[in-house]
Amino acid sequence: MNLFATRWPTLMTLGLISVLAACGDSTPKPTETEGAHAPVAAEFERGPHRGRMLRKDNFALEVTIFETGVPPQFRLYAYLDDKPLPPSEVKASIVLGRLGGIRDAFSFVAEGDHLAGSGTVVEPHSFDVAVSSSHRGRDYRWSYESYEGRTIIPAAIAETAGVTIEQAGPAVIRDDLSLKGRVALNGDRYAEVRARFPGPVQKVQVNIGDNVRVGQTLAIVENSDTLGTYAVSAPIAGVVLARHTNVGDVAGNEPLFEIADLSVLWLELHAFGDDAARLRAGLPVRIDTTQGEAVVTSVQRVLPLASSASQSVVARALLSNPDGQWRPGMAVGAKVTVSAREVPVAVRLPALQRFRDFTVVFARVEQTYEVRMLELGERDDERVEVLGGIAPGTDYVVEQSFLIKADIEKSGASHDH
Repeated sequence: MNLFATRWPTLMTLGLISVLAACGDSTPKPTETEGAHAPVAAEFERGPHRGRMLRKDNFALEVTIFETGVPPQFRLYAYLDDKPLPPSEVKASIVLGRLGGIRDAFSFVAEGDHLAGSGTVVEPHSFDVAVSSSHRGRDYRWSYESYEGRTIIPAAIAETAGVTIEQAGPAVIRDDLSLKGRVALNGDRYAEVRARFPGPVQKVQVNIGDNVRVGQTLAIVENSDTLGTYAVSAPIAGVVLARHTNVGDVAGNEPLFEIADLSVLWLELHAFGDDAARLRAGLPVRIDTTQGEAVVTSVQRVLPLASSASQSVVARALLSNPDGQWRPGMAVGAKVTVSAREVPVAVRLPALQRFRDFTVVFARVEQTYEVRMLELGERDDERVEVLGGIAPGTDYVVEQSFLIKADIEKSGASHDH
């Protein structure tokens, strides 16, 4: 059953076409073979070395890929009237046409009982094959298809299935520390307001939550010594966080009000052990909000004293808060970037799948999707560096890549040449 059609029944009527030919049969893999990972989609004659036999008149050439203990390489065996020919009497070349117009050419030299191909037959072993050979002045040519890990999906079906595409290319791989912390009042923008002289409070003019400006009168207090009154004013602009007095109270040394400017807060992040040792001032900090936006700041300082409650080291960053979305006391998760490195090629993590013994992505050329075996480097929470296996600028599947894999596998993906 077609997996796309299983999930989206209407897709079946659009005719999802899978084209996977070729790479192997159910016979246990011999020492020298074209590969054997799945049943063969199209039968062909096999030679004594389990390779594909190409015949013309009484001349034959057996094409194999040898990959036991070495990188995959072509080996050719020549026959005349089904009897082995000395490889030195035969000349040959192979050209592989890959998806996307890439061509790989191989020349051959005599080696032991076979012709050995130049270079490595890189994965995937999925290509159009053109073979040329000559023996005693006669030329022979063959061509055939040998595909693996390939499927065709019409654009409308892919779009309906939610398949998304990105291009492999440069990216920044980050070494991040994931830390928890809290939003805190900015101590540099906080004030406790006291009476200048003791005396009874005659008037209170603000309440908790009121916004006040610098110099605004907060209360009127009578001076007990002079019996005159004076205004208690706001030393900073901000929000009244606390009011500790009422009319008739006697003002002394205790704070009457607490005011804070909430437009810039502190973000205090807690780290332990080795993570704590990696923290330093200036490191970038990224907070992912519930709205899906990233707030970026940096470590202002690492506090010299550990938190007495958690025994953690505290890294403090400034948190811009012009619209008031952050409130002191909120719990926050953040990522501190300890190092960052730009790499020439990277892919998104959701694109990765397992295929045979490889980690792969699925490249797309027009409506054809084909596996790409990857050699991977460093990764972060979003991307992984690609050291080999996919060229920069290649379109590859990100979302719903598992559906591409399932469609290929149910079609009998194989590894045979």
